Amino acid sequence: MKARQRAVCMIAYTNYAIDARVRREAETLASNGFRVCCLTNRNQGTAARYVINGVEVHELGVPKYRGKSTVAYILSYVRFLAAAALACLGRLVKGDIDVVHVHNLPDFLVFAALLPRLAGKKVVLDIHDSVPETFATKFSGNAGLHKALCLEERVSASVAHKVICVNHPQRDVLVARGIPAEKTFVSMNVPDPRVFQSPDAPHSPNGHFNLVYHGTMAERLGVDLVIRAVAQLRARIPCLTLHLWGGGDDLPAFQRLAAELGVEDRVSFKPKGFPLEELPGRLRTMDLGVVGNRTNVATDLMLPVKLLEYVALGIPAVVPRLRTIDHYFSDDMVCYFEPEDVASLADAIHRLYSQPSVRRRQADVAATFLDQHGWDHQGRELVALYNRLVEN
Repeated sequence: MKARQRAVCMIAYTNYAIDARVRREAETLASNGFRVCCLTNRNQGTAARYVINGVEVHELGVPKYRGKSTVAYILSYVRFLAAAALACLGRLVKGDIDVVHVHNLPDFLVFAALLPRLAGKKVVLDIHDSVPETFATKFSGNAGLHKALCLEERVSASVAHKVICVNHPQRDVLVARGIPAEKTFVSMNVPDPRVFQSPDAPHSPNGHFNLVYHGTMAERLGVDLVIRAVAQLRARIPCLTLHLWGGGDDLPAFQRLAAELGVEDRVSFKPKGFPLEELPGRLRTMDLGVVGNRTNVATDLMLPVKLLEYVALGIPAVVPRLRTIDHYFSDDMVCYFEPEDVASLADAIHRLYSQPSVRRRQADVAATFLDQHGWDHQGRELVALYNRLVEN
């Protein structure tokens, strides 16, 4: 008799179609013998069901909140938690769950898996961003809130059989806060090699020196610092064009800043960004990638996805010297600048602009990161983890 295909129910407060990490993990499991359904937000006008690369996506009737109201965010999370818990219960009744894989933010979405957990099913909590650090950037100095969020983290982790961390420094922090080390598993946010492949030949120049940042338009990620650096470089690099691909709450402020600094002609905004499948081709036309993250307890634990995508595509990168980036990347792999120092950032961009051979060498050396940490290796480890979970 043929063995029943193991069923995985993923839960993620996200837009599945453009969430590289959720898709990469779900599609890797689906291509290795698991039947995967991902419960997500309603991202169109009406809730929908569809299949992408073997993964069934079920959009629940809860839209993703976009705004700056903390109360509204929490209410949206709670509504999504309730909808996901109900959907999980339905699958449990049908005998259609073996593992529930919950992606944060927030951690407490793992309680959608509580009934399957009590019924003996396995639960995985995937911590993309550490909640205490993330909220500390918004409510600095609130010791009571920080303690409450650390408690929320530990309680949420207690529901899970495994806690996935995005890098080793983040895991060290979680373990120091009381999560058992043996419960943790590192699955880094590296690009999917099926999508992000280094080109066989460099792109054709278009007369511009193309600088790119793609992702969320947020002040905490230093996008305004990059715009200010471009203003400083206006005379030093006459052909410089900054490409900003993505949306976010601070996008209007960045557009106003570019106008105030007189660099509207040097900054090209693409608020909708590009679909995941189209993004690598667009990035390959760029000369230099930039990460502008400010210094805080949250960014200190980040290994930016955009940086790893630049590395995978052979694009040299300018990055702030922050803890986790510095943990993985040496000075001959990236060009560092002092965090939140616009002059230092501008100098780093100009240094690579004026030294094409250094750009090429850094991109080549940075590629060795993926030899050790690429998804070919980590995907196999994730599948092995799942096989151990379901065998037990």
